[in-house]
Amino acid sequence: MFYKFLIFSLLLIAVSCYTPERNCKDFKTGEFEFETYLNGEVVKTTFIRNDTLEIDFYEGKADSSSIRWINDCEYIAEKINPTSMRDRKALHFKILTTKDDVYTFEYALVGENNKQKGTARKIN
Repeated sequence: MFYKFLIFSLLLIAVSCYTPERNCKDFKTGEFEFETYLNGEVVKTTFIRNDTLEIDFYEGKADSSSIRWINDCEYIAEKINPTSMRDRKALHFKILTTKDDVYTFEYALVGENNKQKGTARKIN
C-alpha cells in the first residue's frame, strides 16, 4: 500500500511541475491566420498586429482595433470604428501556449466569463 501511495505521489508531483511553453513576446507583432467554424463551415481570418494596432481581414473587409497590452501574454482590443453596440465592447485576449509559429489563446468580452478558445499561426 505504501508503494502505491509513493508512486501516485511521484506521478502527481511530475504532472504538477509541467508548465506549457509561453514565448508570448514572439507573437506580439506580425501577420497571423486564424481559422474557426462559423455556421458549420471553416472560415479563415488574417490579421496584422503591432504594439498598438490590430487590423483584421475577413471576407475582403478590413477592421481595425486599438491594442493595449496588460502584460506580455494578455491584451485588450477595442474596435476603432464600431458599427454596433456589441462592437463597442472590448475583448480580452490571453495567450495560453506557444509552440513554433502557433499560439493558443482564449478570449471573451471584457467582464464576461464566457471564454472561447482559438489557435493562430504566425505567417510573417
